[in-house]
Amino acid sequence: MPITPAEASRRAREICSLAPIVPVLVVEDAALARPLAQALVAGGLPALEVTLRTPAALDAIREMAQVPGGVVGAGTLITPEDVTAAVEAGAQFGVSPGATDELLDACEAADLPLLPGAATASEAMRLLARDYDMLKFFPAEASGGAPALKAIGAPLPQISFCPTGGVSPANAESYLSLSNVVCAGGSWVAPKDLVKAGDWAGIETLARNASQLGQR
Repeated sequence: MPITPAEASRRAREICSLAPIVPVLVVEDAALARPLAQALVAGGLPALEVTLRTPAALDAIREMAQVPGGVVGAGTLITPEDVTAAVEAGAQFGVSPGATDELLDACEAADLPLLPGAATASEAMRLLARDYDMLKFFPAEASGGAPALKAIGAPLPQISFCPTGGVSPANAESYLSLSNVVCAGGSWVAPKDLVKAGDWAGIETLARNASQLGQR
C-alpha cells in the first residue's frame, strides 16, 4: 500500500533514532556485504545506508537484508527506477541527496520511507510543506557544517536532520549536540582498507566507538 508523507517521515525518524551514526557504505564486492553488515550491527549500528554508486550495490543490499538486527536502506536514490530496484533488492528505507516530486511520489507509492536531502531553508520548507520533517542535511560540511544547521534550526524547530557529507569522528559530536539532529551519516566506520582485508573485528570496534557518540 502507498505510504503518506507524514508516515514516511515518521518511519524514517524511527530508523534514524536507532543509533547516533548511520554508516554510509560504498560496497564494491557484494561477497563482503554480509560480514560487513554483521560487524556494523554487532558494533551497535543497525541502520545501514548502501549507496547506489557501484554495480554491486543492489546485490549488497540483498545480502545485508538477511542480517538479523540490521535495517538496510538504499542511498543515492535519484529516479523512480532507483526506487523500484531498491525495493526489489530488499531496502527498508531510502536516502536521497536532494528531493524531486517524482522521487517523492515513487517512494510513497512503493511504501518506502525516504530521508530526502536539503541544504537550505527553502528546500527544507518545501519538504515540510509536503509533511516531511525528518531530512538529510547534505552536503553537511560544504554547506556550513554544524553552525549552518544550528542556524537553520532556529526558525524551523519542527524539522529534524541527519547530516551527511564530511562528517567524521572529529566533528560528529558538534552535529549530534544540536537539538535538531537525530543522527549523522558517516563512512569512516567502514574504511575501504579494512573492508578489503576482511578485518571485521576492526570494523566492529569502529562501529562500537561510533555508537557511543553523543552519549545516546
